[in-house]
Amino acid sequence: MAYVAFQEIGAARVAVDAAITQRGVSAIRPDARLSALEWQVVALARRDRISSLRAPSKLGRALGSIFGDTRNPRLADPSLEALRRMAVLSWHHGYSVPSHEVRAFLAAGYTPDQYELMVDSIATALSSARRPARLATSE
Repeated sequence: MAYVAFQEIGAARVAVDAAITQRGVSAIRPDARLSALEWQVVALARRDRISSLRAPSKLGRALGSIFGDTRNPRLADPSLEALRRMAVLSWHHGYSVPSHEVRAFLAAGYTPDQYELMVDSIATALSSARRPARLATSE
């Protein structure tokens, strides 16, 4: 049975809402919206490792079957999996993601505006998470 910390999802959503408020509603185009489910995928992707984007090796599957580590973060819906992949890369690398991943994200039906909205929101969440640590050291 998997455990999901819904408080963290709520915190990520608050950070996303703050980013939207900070940029202003007029800065966001109508097609640059993500559904609540898509925002949850973005929030959950924060805890995924880059290694979750690769298919497990034979050795990894064998060790997983022996030690019981069978967690598979991949999503069944191809569109949501493309979003998860881009969110994982964005949580770890910001805008510095491989161009083939961006093309795959756009091919899954997302727009460049949705990509920018997601990455801007992630950057805002990361900077707000770091901000209290900087204030504490400056005092």
